[in-house]
Amino acid sequence: MRARLSDIAQQAEVSEATVSRVLNDRPGVSAETRQAVLTALDVLGYERPARLRKRSAGLVGLVVPELDNPIFPAFAQVIESNLAQSGFTPVLCTQTPGGVTEDEYVEMLLDRQVSGIVFVSGLHADTTADHERYRKLLARPLPIVLVNGYVTGVDAPFVSCDDSEAGELAVSHLVALGHRRIGLISGPRRFMPVQRKLAGYRSAMKRLVGTVDEDLISLSLFGVEGGQAAAARLLDQGVTGIVCGSDLMALGAIRAVRQRGLSVPGDVSVVGYDDSPLIAFTDPPLTTVRQPVIAMAVAAVRALIDEIHGQAAPRSEYVFRPELVVRASTAAASVPALA
Repeated sequence: MRARLSDIAQQAEVSEATVSRVLNDRPGVSAETRQAVLTALDVLGYERPARLRKRSAGLVGLVVPELDNPIFPAFAQVIESNLAQSGFTPVLCTQTPGGVTEDEYVEMLLDRQVSGIVFVSGLHADTTADHERYRKLLARPLPIVLVNGYVTGVDAPFVSCDDSEAGELAVSHLVALGHRRIGLISGPRRFMPVQRKLAGYRSAMKRLVGTVDEDLISLSLFGVEGGQAAAARLLDQGVTGIVCGSDLMALGAIRAVRQRGLSVPGDVSVVGYDDSPLIAFTDPPLTTVRQPVIAMAVAAVRALIDEIHGQAAPRSEYVFRPELVVRASTAAASVPALA
């Protein structure tokens, strides 16, 4: 579609003459005004002139999973805000079951001449996925940053929460309250964050309780329903504490406990993971392990912008420490633990 100078000028709040100078790459335009015109082009869906594509820093793709889990909108909001403050226009791509795939979104973003892409909890977190897709993007070359998932052999910046430490924090908290029959529920084992939470859980149980009972590990689908099903299996094993792989799974666990006529935390203590928005206002307010979303999102954006500007960010994993947030869903074990 051919760009109309009047539309671009109105969007950028400049004159048509200024738009013409920018599109023809002529001098006499400030960097701020030039960026405003280029951003207007992106917003209106016009294709940038070939001479301006390489030097433009307009669009940045942001690929996230479904938005049902409030932790993903939280990441998206901070990442988009920081991109906008740096003069970039974020393009949010949200996946839904049976909808547009990650690879299809990437093709759409490449067609729009994006300057880079941030992936949050994408296929890079799935250890069974083909990660050659990321190496191909880097070979174009296209700057990418990958959040919450790690792949060896992909030469890009990674930003992760320390999931192993999260498992340790949750178990340590429950042990300090006198719990010994502590179960873990999380998503499918193929995901790297799940594997790391498992490692942290096992390490803490062995160190603090002296044994790891594999029957107290129940993996299911992420989400409330998955958490409910996984927790039901653990209640059959007589657990008094449950460590959960997400806040939504924790809500499912609380539902399972109540369906048995038991109470949280009177009979069973439940610890979530994420500290996603509004989770402090559940019934009871949820004890959880907080992901430092703001710090992680800012680091991801900074790494991507450095890459876009040709200043290579460290090709390693930035690992951020989680924080235990104690609320009302955990309490001392109702039955004294055996020594």
